[in-house]
Amino acid sequence: MIPAMNQTRLRRLWLVLAVIFASGAAIALVTLALQRNIAYLYTPSEVLSGDAGAKVITGGTTFRLGGMVSAGSFQRAEGSMEARFRVTDGDSEMPVVYNGILPDLFREKQAVVATGRMKRGVFVAEQVLAKHDETYVPKEVADKMGLAHQKHGVVTDKAQPTTAETESGSTTTDKGN
Repeated sequence: MIPAMNQTRLRRLWLVLAVIFASGAAIALVTLALQRNIAYLYTPSEVLSGDAGAKVITGGTTFRLGGMVSAGSFQRAEGSMEARFRVTDGDSEMPVVYNGILPDLFREKQAVVATGRMKRGVFVAEQVLAKHDETYVPKEVADKMGLAHQKHGVVTDKAQPTTAETESGSTTTDKGN
């Protein structure tokens, strides 16, 4: 037979169990909320090839599309807020539609990151972010564009600071000093 438990120990046990249960529930809710708010960054090549996943292609999830605005692709109808342009990563281009005011720094042949979802083969952006100076490209875009440049043998200017150097505010290029 199990001996009767002291009332103080029994209360302590229930308190510990309640704290463990509450902590588990809080962790589960935070994890669930974070998963819903995460928007992964993909390039046009990843989306069009299917590497981004079925939910991305079918419009079942919000994601970020990163790349460069293709030259000659920007269009805006007279008197309309709807902007149409194409985003490229060097391998593929994807049509983008955005209804709103574009950032002042938005231009063709410049880095852009748009958040939205696919709809009938077109990326419908809810938010568009443009680069903030001549040398900055978002790290994820720079990494993925660098892979495209390597694939196609594009030579880039090595004298310019990398994204990480630009973000940290320091440049460590050795020029014989």
